[in-house]
Amino acid sequence: MKLKGWKDLTPGAVLTEPGSAEEFHTGSWRSFRPVWNPENCIQCMFCWTYCPDMAIKTKDGKRDEFDYDFCKGCGICALECPGKKGQKAIVMVEEDK
Repeated sequence: MKLKGWKDLTPGAVLTEPGSAEEFHTGSWRSFRPVWNPENCIQCMFCWTYCPDMAIKTKDGKRDEFDYDFCKGCGICALECPGKKGQKAIVMVEEDK
């Protein structure tokens, strides 16, 4: 599957067909990557709720790994994460390019 660049998207990144968001793998836009530490996760699901790209997978009603094909690295998940005893479960690290 050929990945589309930002110049190939419709103006305003408007999705013109139902279900077409699956075709737009926008993870390559990232400059920072969220990293999840399950040991600090309290399964509050704030990250999943606030993620604008639905890049956080769930399994059996619990938070699972990131879908980096769609994560743009906005950092909202890390910002909203309360963590456990002051230790965040999600931290942002610079993307290796």
